[in-house]
Amino acid sequence: MTELVYGAEGTPICIPEHLLAHVKLIVTTKLRRNESFMMSWRHSDGSGRSSVWLDPSIPLRFTFDSADEPRIDHALLTRLAAEASSNAGLLVELDDIHLLTAPVTESPAIERTPERVAQPAA
Repeated sequence: MTELVYGAEGTPICIPEHLLAHVKLIVTTKLRRNESFMMSWRHSDGSGRSSVWLDPSIPLRFTFDSADEPRIDHALLTRLAAEASSNAGLLVELDDIHLLTAPVTESPAIERTPERVAQPAA
């Protein structure tokens, strides 16, 4: 299972690889803009839920099992970007059924998509 580690010695947050790839795009876009926000998830064992306040000043590490970039689902990316910008923050659904499983055969548009979603028209 892939994981996101928040803080210098934080406890790993286990997130399925394809979902973590989408979360990574949203998180890095927001933090690069110096935008802090809340991220929440339900525990996979049903024992509760957790939230963290993501801030650019706190170390963050994404660890993936596969060397291949997963295919990006632009509808899911758009939904996550909207959630991350809402008052409630980003809710990561660990069992999201909208995830694609096929690997990307060409370089994904990693940096462009979240910025297009969030930037106002010129």
